[in-house]
Amino acid sequence: KAIGLSGQDGRLLVARKKVLPEEGIDLGFVGEIETINPEPIHTLLENSYIPVIAPVGVGADGNIYNINADTVAGELAATLKAEKLILLTDVEGICSDPSDHSSLISALKISSAQNMINSGQIDGGMIPKVEACISALQQGVKRTHIIDGRQLHSLLLEVLTDKGIGTMVVE
Repeated sequence: KAIGLSGQDGRLLVARKKVLPEEGIDLGFVGEIETINPEPIHTLLENSYIPVIAPVGVGADGNIYNINADTVAGELAATLKAEKLILLTDVEGICSDPSDHSSLISALKISSAQNMINSGQIDGGMIPKVEACISALQQGVKRTHIIDGRQLHSLLLEVLTDKGIGTMVVE
């Protein structure tokens, strides 16, 4: 059984406005995580509920801020001391050549992932996913995975097979 909540509920996610002063861009109601209150999640888990969390947080100013869902997932995994973080996306995983689906990288070290971001090889919406994996690993999560959620039984294939189906980011 699942229950939906937002980061606003129980002040699960306290946020601050994301500011890009060097670019002179106002992102409106886009925020960054300031603190996480894990108690609402612990309560749900203790009562056998699966929390489904909308990635919005409340600011000290009372405003509601949208936070990148991958960032929220990574920080929640770290806060909850999760064993694994699994991010589902609409591509196979991280490819050495994004235009060639056969170039899927099955395991990628943090240092290589960071180099791929810096070189532009990883770009767009994959950047926050990889950054969430890196952050979670650095905060004690043991394994992180980026997998294709469009594939039937993708979670089972990644977790319960030796080969897996996506990219595992490791330390």
